[in-house]
Amino acid sequence: MTDSSPISRILSRPTGDTESKESTALLIGTAAFVVGAVVALFFFWGRDVPISGRGSLGDFAAIGGAVTALAVFVLGSVLRRRARRQEAEQSGVPIPSDRMLRWFDVAALALAHGIIALLSWVVLAAIMSESFPGAVVYSASAIVLAGVTVALTAFITYLSAVNLTPMLLSIILAAFLSLGVITSMLSATDPLWWQKNLSTLGISDDISALAFNVTLIIAGVMVTTIAHYATSFLPATTPQQIRGRRIVRYLLALIGVLLAFVGIFPVDDFMQMHNISATGMIIVYVAMVVALRGLLPSMPRVFLLLGYVYVAVIAVLAVFFITGYYTLTAVELVAGVLIFSWVILFLRNTEAVAGTGAPSAHP
Repeated sequence: MTDSSPISRILSRPTGDTESKESTALLIGTAAFVVGAVVALFFFWGRDVPISGRGSLGDFAAIGGAVTALAVFVLGSVLRRRARRQEAEQSGVPIPSDRMLRWFDVAALALAHGIIALLSWVVLAAIMSESFPGAVVYSASAIVLAGVTVALTAFITYLSAVNLTPMLLSIILAAFLSLGVITSMLSATDPLWWQKNLSTLGISDDISALAFNVTLIIAGVMVTTIAHYATSFLPATTPQQIRGRRIVRYLLALIGVLLAFVGIFPVDDFMQMHNISATGMIIVYVAMVVALRGLLPSMPRVFLLLGYVYVAVIAVLAVFFITGYYTLTAVELVAGVLIFSWVILFLRNTEAVAGTGAPSAHP
């Protein structure tokens, strides 16, 4: 028998090693380029195409990129799960259930990747349109560029899906939150929304409110995913360590649920539920930071000290708001940035601790 061709070996083990992952990503990107170019052919053939706006290259790249990111992330997640199960069967060592993404985890992360792709291409097209006022793209060039944008989205998304780690999750969460909230701010119909509070972005019936509320809901689901997945990598060999890890997981998940509730219950229609969810999120965060040293003694001391500093800053902001020195919008923005930057740093430190700690016990 002759040896299998390199492509055959890659296709048989698409998540096996770094070379296989990169090669598979290139193959998927190539297929996405062909499909994207063929679809673009029907939209752009025989006409000049604007860079951004309705019927533009930017719109095609955004929508095509979003659909591609959704499909490719699900595909990558399925292939990764299958490969990990095969490895577990061959080694005889079962994979802890909390290190496997559940179907709604995959759905939330796929949506996040799709929205990141959508907003990224929209923003890039708007910037390029402003850089070349009045310029259009010839049909042949538009078809090729459309294929390239879809291919690049597929390539990056596949590598994200098969290489998912707590640190990569932190980058995805940061990109998703930033793009979602900034898009809502830029598209707000009320230019003076900031004079009221941040939640004002979610009370209208336009695209701004939809972007804001959907961002919060999906980000909340992502945080619950993070709580389930990232904490499983923390070393836990004693009953006390396992208990502490489980408590932190529940507290992080509660923050995610409350964040989603902030988006589900807009302040104009459900003021009481909205305020309870937002306030409860801050209370849970403060409680977790204060108790983290006892719950997770393996976390770096510098990170623990940073959490105490963040809590102190939030307390000072609250005093400033009560005394009228700061507006509610300023307090919400700064507190939100502090809380979610802490969550992102928690993910990065989780992976660092997992790399130096003992293997974790089954929870």
